[in-house]
Amino acid sequence: MASVDECRQALHDLAARLDANAETRGKLDLDRSLACRVTDLGAAFRARLAGGRLLDITDGDDPAAKIVLSAGSGDLIALVTGRLDVTRAIASRQVSIKANPFDLLKLRKLL
Repeated sequence: MASVDECRQALHDLAARLDANAETRGKLDLDRSLACRVTDLGAAFRARLAGGRLLDITDGDDPAAKIVLSAGSGDLIALVTGRLDVTRAIASRQVSIKANPFDLLKLRKLL
């Protein structure tokens, strides 16, 4: 199990990676609020996905978020570092992503 600080850092690392790759990937037409719920720690983070970037990461849940990612702390860390394949994680229910089906298709470009 990872700590809340490690999960927060993983999200910031993901944001930095997405930021570095945003130019080569092109603009992603997606501007949505995001909630990341860490189920085993009872913690949550909120952010905004815009133009292929993860912005404004803060502590706390966003009940009105358009995209909700739920995962255990270890799975979140493994997912962000690339040790866990997102498709397999969703299929095995290690990770849950709730979003509009069209948003899910757009999110695939980020993964």
